[in-house]
Amino acid sequence: MQITIQKQLEVLRDWFQPWERVVVAYSGGVDSSLVAKIAYDVLGENALAVTAVSPSLLPEDLAAAQEQAQYIGITHELIFTNELANPNYAANPVNRCYFCKSELHDRLKVLIQNYASAQIVDGVNADDERDYRPGIQAARERGVRSPLSELNISKLAVRELSRYLGLPWWDKPAQPCLSSRFPAGEAIDAAKLYRVGRAEQYLRQLGWRVVRVRSIGETARIEIPAEQIAPFVQTMDLPALVSYFQELGFRWVTLDLEGFRSGKLNPPSLVNITN
Repeated sequence: MQITIQKQLEVLRDWFQPWERVVVAYSGGVDSSLVAKIAYDVLGENALAVTAVSPSLLPEDLAAAQEQAQYIGITHELIFTNELANPNYAANPVNRCYFCKSELHDRLKVLIQNYASAQIVDGVNADDERDYRPGIQAARERGVRSPLSELNISKLAVRELSRYLGLPWWDKPAQPCLSSRFPAGEAIDAAKLYRVGRAEQYLRQLGWRVVRVRSIGETARIEIPAEQIAPFVQTMDLPALVSYFQELGFRWVTLDLEGFRSGKLNPPSLVNITN
């Protein structure tokens, strides 16, 4: 296993060698953090991490991304995106992510005008390519490269590499943007994103690491792993939970008895999307 990890690291580092400068589309997730780490190790000051800030990003996740970038040592910049101003995004169609990534990479294209010979890279891994990811199309159309995908590095391998490198967040749960908490076709706005974000953070602060609060109209539907449902019901102060969620604006609070499953709100034809 060690030999495999070392070989993957060698190949990944070699991928960055030809580039004079790279800009990493950096969310703070495990994938983009690994890309940022390797980019910085190879290119030093010629690697830049950039995070898009919008209502679909939890402030706590932004803070974590900043802390991780500081730990890595890479220069980290923020850009403010306004995908909600695009009615194609706000209407929340099935291909919503296409418009989000279009906004992000159009902004990054402007940014790299100040960095000669810069190449934009992202954290898309090999597993992502097997899902329906319209955001990948938007990135490809704009010339973005994906070293993890190009080198066939899976999500599991990303975690193994991150742990090998001693990155403390190697087992960090996936945390896709808050817009993924709404069923396709239900319009999204900043207030709804804030509401679902505060609800989810409430549970995360109580120790539930893998959790989604799906927002369906006026209903909050909590998803946690199936094996945690019984402890959740037994240990949570349910009246306090309901009261807090209702203060946020939800009318009903439910618990999904099937348990957490990525992409549960996706249409049946797109069940493999990871949300």
